[in-house]
Formats: sequence, structure tokens, C-alpha cells
Amino acid sequence: MNEDDKSSEQTDAPAPAEDGLHTQDAPADALSRTPDELEEEQAAAKVEPEATDGVKPKKVSKLKLFFKRINVYLLMFIFVVIIAIAVTIVFYLNSQKPPVEPTVASQELTEEALRGLANKDASVGGASQTLTIQGNAIIDGQTLMRGNLNIAGNLQTGGSIQGPTLTISGSANLGDAQINSLQVATNTAIQGNTTLRDLSVSGASTFNGPMTASQITTSRLVLSGNATLEVPNHISFTGPTPGRTTNAAPLGGGGSASISGSDTAGSISINTGNNPQAGCFMRINFNQAFTKQPHVIVSPIGNAAGRTQYYVDRDQTGFSICTAAPAPGNSAFGFDYFVTY
Repeated sequence: MNEDDKSSEQTDAPAPAEDGLHTQDAPADALSRTPDELEEEQAAAKVEPEATDGVKPKKVSKLKLFFKRINVYLLMFIFVVIIAIAVTIVFYLNSQKPPVEPTVASQELTEEALRGLANKDASVGGASQTLTIQGNAIIDGQTLMRGNLNIAGNLQTGGSIQGPTLTISGSANLGDAQINSLQVATNTAIQGNTTLRDLSVSGASTFNGPMTASQITTSRLVLSGNATLEVPNHISFTGPTPGRTTNAAPLGGGGSASISGSDTAGSISINTGNNPQAGCFMRINFNQAFTKQPHVIVSPIGNAAGRTQYYVDRDQTGFSICTAAPAPGNSAFGFDYFVTY
């Protein structure tokens, strides 16, 4: 090859790329390559993205691009809402299910086991342990509780409850109760009708409303304040008949006297005989002496008693009915008396 051919080849060769990057990347023996190879390298350099300092840029993942475009707090709120909806659906589905009825499984004891329990006691656990029964329990025989019995729920019994003492700290609603002996330490309020066979009150009692009783026995009845005692029927002063002492002279020969009633009220019958004299017909002795001087009210009965000049002698132990002049002879008359203080 002559020099003209070499110059033509050098003239026809493409000029080196002005890009410094590709110039640096080109090998030292680039002149030894053919024009076709140089053209292919230039075309490939135009298609690929330019790199900085010879390092290709990293590709960003689609997931990171997605999170950059959407707010993270919005995703958290949506996640919480989805969890809440799921929990609500689960609770609703569980509430629609019918309740599971407990099944009580029974187990029969064999004859050998019964014979073994007949001659000895069976103990379960110790005093520091607790026996928990999750299901229902049915006991056909008697049950003995040596310690205290605490019931957290309601107590329902089809029969009677028997015990030496019954202590109720809270409220109690008893439909029908039969109590042989009732002791109330504090106040008692009874709103409805109450039927008491025997009522013994050792302390004070206050009745704000009306009280109805077929019989009231008391050692002392006090009406306080501006009280009124109303007795629509009869008043009877019962009690043992007091003792008596008669005098023969005022009664006359063959005369007699008798008494009927009590220390409070009664009647005296007198039958005079021949030639009665002035004096006291009878002395009435009280069964129970008064604590102070009593008041004796006497009413004459009959014409002969009205014609008698009668008077009364009295003290704390009794009283006497007397006449200041001889009473009519062979006459029957009497006196009614009422004693108070």
C-alpha cells in the first residue's frame, strides 16, 4: 500500500467522539479497529443512558415509587379501619350463635365402689385447697357442711330451711315464714298486715297507726299528751274477789252481807234482820293494796239503801260501808262501788 492509500484511509476514518467519557473508555489500540466496529460502538453509546464517572445509575423499584406517591399515614388509617370492621363482624357472628347448653355427664358407681365407700369416708383435697365444679351438681342424699356456707348467687329451695339461727345481713324478701322465736335487735318496720299469736315486748313500743287486737294484757297503760281513750263497748274490771269482814250489830239479828266483783269495781248485798244498829256493815280488804290513798265511789241500790245514812271509811288496804243511823230492819238492799286513785 502506497502513501496515498494510507492518507485516504486516515481521511475516510471517522473523527474521534468529542465526549470525554467515551474518549477515556476507548482502548489505546482504537486505531487498529475497523471503521465498521467504531460505528457500532458509537451507535451503542447513543442508545445507552449516560453514566457519571463511568458508573451506571441504579434502577428504582416500583414498590418505592408507590410509597412515594401515597401518604403513609393514610395507609395506616385504612389498615386500622379494616381491622375494626373485621373485629365487629367477628363479634356479630359470635352473638348470633345459639348459647351452648351445658351437658352434665353422669357416671354410675359400681357395687364394688359403693361397698368401699360404705365403710370409710372419702376425702378430696385439703383445707388449703379449693374444689371447683364447672358444671352442674345433683346430690340425691343429705349434705353436711361443717364449715360456713357462702352463696354468691341466689338461693332457691323447694322445701323448708331449718336451723337453730338465721342471720341475714342484707335485705330479705320472705313470702311465707313461720318463726317460733323472733328477736329483733334494732328497728323493725312492718308495712302490711301482721298476725302475731303471742307478742312480748320488754322495751318501748310505738304504733303510729291504728292497732287491732282481740286481747291486750299489760301491767300499765299510759295515755300521754292530749290522748283520748275511746271504748265503744263495755268496760270490765276483772280480778279476784276481795276479802270481807261483816259486823253482826249493824246487820241485826239474822242479818247477812256478801260481795261480788274485784278490787276496782263490784257490788255489796245486805240483808238486815231484827233491830239493826248503827255502824259498819262490812269491811272490804283489797287483794292488792294501793300505793296511795284510793278514791271510793259508792252508789246505793234500793229504797232501803236510799233511806240509810251511809258513809265510807277507806285506806290503802280496803274500805268499809257504814251507816250513821240504824238501817231499816228485815230489808234487802245493796251498794255498788268503784275504786280508783
